[in-house]
Amino acid sequence: MIHRAWLRNQGLPGDVFDGRPVIGICNSWSELTPCNAHLRDLAQHVKYGVLEAGGVPFEFPVMSLGETVMRPTTMLYRNLASMEVEESLRASPVDGVVLLCGCDKTTPAMVMGAASVDLPTAVVSGGPMLNGKFQGRNIGSGTSLWTMADDVRAGRMGLDEMLSAEAGISRSAGTCMTMGTASSMAAAMEVMGLALPDNGAIPAVDSRRQMLARETGRAIVGLVEAERPLSSIVTRASFENALRVNAALGGSTNVVIHLLAIAGRLEISLTLDDIDRLNRDIPLLANIMPGGAYLMEDFYYAGGVAAILRELGRHIDGNAATITGTLADTLSGVRNWNDDVIRPLAKPLKPEGGVAVLRGNIAPDGAVIKLATIDPALQRHRGPAVVFDGVADLKARIDDPALPVTADSVLILRGAGPRGYPGMPEAGSLPIPRKLLEQGVTDMLRLSDARMSGTSGGSVILHAAPEAAAGGPIGLIEDGDIIELDVSARRLLLDVPDAELERRKRAAPRSWAPVYTGGYADLYTAHVEQADKGADFDFLKGRRGAQVPPAH
Repeated sequence: MIHRAWLRNQGLPGDVFDGRPVIGICNSWSELTPCNAHLRDLAQHVKYGVLEAGGVPFEFPVMSLGETVMRPTTMLYRNLASMEVEESLRASPVDGVVLLCGCDKTTPAMVMGAASVDLPTAVVSGGPMLNGKFQGRNIGSGTSLWTMADDVRAGRMGLDEMLSAEAGISRSAGTCMTMGTASSMAAAMEVMGLALPDNGAIPAVDSRRQMLARETGRAIVGLVEAERPLSSIVTRASFENALRVNAALGGSTNVVIHLLAIAGRLEISLTLDDIDRLNRDIPLLANIMPGGAYLMEDFYYAGGVAAILRELGRHIDGNAATITGTLADTLSGVRNWNDDVIRPLAKPLKPEGGVAVLRGNIAPDGAVIKLATIDPALQRHRGPAVVFDGVADLKARIDDPALPVTADSVLILRGAGPRGYPGMPEAGSLPIPRKLLEQGVTDMLRLSDARMSGTSGGSVILHAAPEAAAGGPIGLIEDGDIIELDVSARRLLLDVPDAELERRKRAAPRSWAPVYTGGYADLYTAHVEQADKGADFDFLKGRRGAQVPPAH
């Protein structure tokens, strides 16, 4: 009586407590997260669907992670948000949940938390913005901004032009309209069966996004009635399908670290070696920035994720489960409506579009590189290191005219991994030094223990593990050391004798103290795992279930 009485102060009639499915709507809405600022409207459409299917919906908030303005990086808070989702679900009397995701870390954080509770679960992503517009052409958030930033630094773009582009790039509600992390993760949710078809591509302001939310509300009630928890849908095959699709999309390198973390919550074995193997025979099919020329709005009109699945054919396990049946069921009648936006398997944009996992004495536990955007001329490269110790050092010296750097140099950023910053910021796509920009250099090899935005491109090696702050060899590199990369051999080497590396280890140890200390940052630094394990907290891995002992 007490529990029902309090809930009824919201105007609920007595018959909602007759045993019908209770559906939580976990909403990452926030005005401080521009990508998610429209999710309150989507939540209403989920509620309509829940009610139509005979359930009763209850919306509740979760910490919102907006990479666009949040400091120092939303990755620092991904695990915290996952804890909030997990504990909110376990503590609340809900039978199933719909996760409303948007900006890139909100999706893995919410799915990680839900996976540890393992209730019936469905995902609705916020969808990408409409194409940006500037001077009569399309421009993409992130991808075009990075190029324009270099143009400003090199003196090729003036302030008035920059402000005009700024006003035209984010024309509607939604996430980045490039194949950044938000769109890559939204596509992964569709492929893994947690979201309905077209979740990965419908623009945020298209009415079909609202329809998808409503239909998801109906679907979650059916999942509860059928007693289908999240773990009954997401299997090893789901991860393999998602990784292959991410390769065909030229998707974000961040998908690697997030899927490793989600797999850890579901107790499914997934390693960097698996990811490299699954990416090796998948060409780049999506002609979408940053690996291509078009944007997400064009991708949706061309057929979206389903058209990519259709093109991949035998590379996809169609028997993998979804919230409505199997993946194969969703492909009936699917067509590719624009074979320049979505290339046929026989005529790909590039022979490889995924992530290559590199190993060697710099990153014995692995590092990753995005094949969709690497300069072919840099796939095999030897060059001298120019080392930056942390983000502050990078910002202070990168545009110094006296920086001893050439186009053949390898820029090294360390102290920016999970522990070292802490939080592993999107600093891995180091800017080209200004003096090289002025010479016309547009790309060079870069290496770090950090991440980079999914909207970024270039020849960038990321997630070097172990990181410098965990004693990784990247912390031993000195200016002028020769770095050798061979992508086809998956090799990343520091051309320094083992004896010299041992001498450097024995020398006075380099301090990699975190920039941020105290409170949650200390908890994070003490318990975060390395990038090759997904950078989750060691105590959060696994499923703990939804049951709690009664209080009275």
